[in-house]
Amino acid sequence: MLNALAYAFVDAVNVLLIGVLVALAMMAAKGRYVPVAGLLVFGDWLGVLLTALVVLVAFDGLGEFVKHIVDSALFGILLIAAGVVSAILSIRGGDSSTLINRILEPLRSPSPLTVLVGVVLGAIQSATSVPFFAGLAVLSASDVPLVQRYLGLFLYATAALSLPILAALLLGLVRRAPGSILSRGFEAARANKDMVVRAAGYLVAVLLIGIGILHLL
Repeated sequence: MLNALAYAFVDAVNVLLIGVLVALAMMAAKGRYVPVAGLLVFGDWLGVLLTALVVLVAFDGLGEFVKHIVDSALFGILLIAAGVVSAILSIRGGDSSTLINRILEPLRSPSPLTVLVGVVLGAIQSATSVPFFAGLAVLSASDVPLVQRYLGLFLYATAALSLPILAALLLGLVRRAPGSILSRGFEAARANKDMVVRAAGYLVAVLLIGIGILHLL
């Protein structure tokens, strides 16, 4: 289970959700940030959990095939390749401001729609994340008993949202103390968002390549 969680923590580098939370902290009216951010993160967690459940059921259905892939050198090679692709995409860069603004439209006040937006974000983020699938493949191929494996998905989803959850909490503190050192740090990060996004991409790339190399040794 711990091996699988390592991939979930790599998946926690969720630049899009953190970007939405930062923008939300800046625009939310007084008394709105906490409920909206809370519902959004909960929805995202739920989206990750449901997607993880579907993927794990599929991997378990493939049985020995998944175990063979995870135990082979091909698994390490795929991780390294994914890391290289992440590095290339980070070098090329991209602006997600338009997408973030569209996501913010239904987040003006807390509602069931806020949770739904989070669910969609979580599902999309998971479905496009190599670490997410890699971790679930490792979990499926492990000797963890069936019941514990599926109950472990709650922990897996939490680990995959650990960085956004931390960001949401810190942004709440920033709103309470806008002149604090923490607030200035977030402001500096926002002013250099392209560099921050690239750094996040490089971090994921390094982690994937490192895990892939360790798998090959």
